Amino acid sequence: MKSLSEEQKARLRHYLNDRKALIDQRLREYFPPIDGPAAVISEAMTYSLFAGGKRLRPILCMASASIVGGLEENVLPVACALECIHTYSLIHDDLPAMDDDDLRRGKPTNHKVFGDAIALLSGDGLLTEAFRLMAEAPSLECKSAAILLEVIRLVTRAAGCHGMIGGQVADILSEGKKVEFSVVEFIHRHKTAALIRASVLAGVLLGGGTGQQTDALGSYGEKIGLAFQISDDILDIEGDSITMGKAAGADDKKGKATYPALLGLEKAKSIQTKLVDDAVEHLGQFGERAEPLELIARYIIERKK
Repeated sequence: MKSLSEEQKARLRHYLNDRKALIDQRLREYFPPIDGPAAVISEAMTYSLFAGGKRLRPILCMASASIVGGLEENVLPVACALECIHTYSLIHDDLPAMDDDDLRRGKPTNHKVFGDAIALLSGDGLLTEAFRLMAEAPSLECKSAAILLEVIRLVTRAAGCHGMIGGQVADILSEGKKVEFSVVEFIHRHKTAALIRASVLAGVLLGGGTGQQTDALGSYGEKIGLAFQISDDILDIEGDSITMGKAAGADDKKGKATYPALLGLEKAKSIQTKLVDDAVEHLGQFGERAEPLELIARYIIERKK
């Protein structure tokens, strides 16, 4: 697989920065500071929400809506909801009862700043608000309430015990144990790929995509989701702690079930490359409109954090 050229990197950087600015602006509108005895929960939620995330999931939602002819602006409520769900999961992952991490994106984790109880509640708050944003979305580009309901069902399944939560459970139970490849794949597919796939499909459905487009982009989303988690696993071995904003080598210390741990680094890289190549193949029917999604897929392998 060819590396991104400098020109492609520049176009992708411009694309990502533009969408991130839109998402950040809308998130700030959705989460203004609140007054009163519970004001700290607003502070804790926005502390993590604006801690420097890449906004990959909402950007994928917007890009997928656009590629099937929809308007990015109209799917922003759902895109922002996806970021809230992702951020909640990170807050909870960092808690002492889970991964017990001190740093996230180069900053102290939520519980290090606000304490375990408020961190737990801030994650709960973001998850709950995510579904409010989707349910109250006033301008979604969908033909009927049934499509919005399907999007909410899709996201709920991806975030719940059949998706992200199930993957996290398997991840925790596998720590320090020798597991089969099927278990590692289950963890990656559910803990990470499920919500990334749902982010892509939400955009397709809201943008009015056809069945054929939905199938192609759903496959794209799942493959880049798996590749993204493998990238995280590789970065934990090869990455720089300062660049990543968190301690490297944590997976090995905790005995995490990962592709590199089970298959070795080179085999993991080979699988990751194949996943990205296959994902890009699913974009063939979209022509030049697919460039943002193709560049995002290839960026997954080249990213440093």
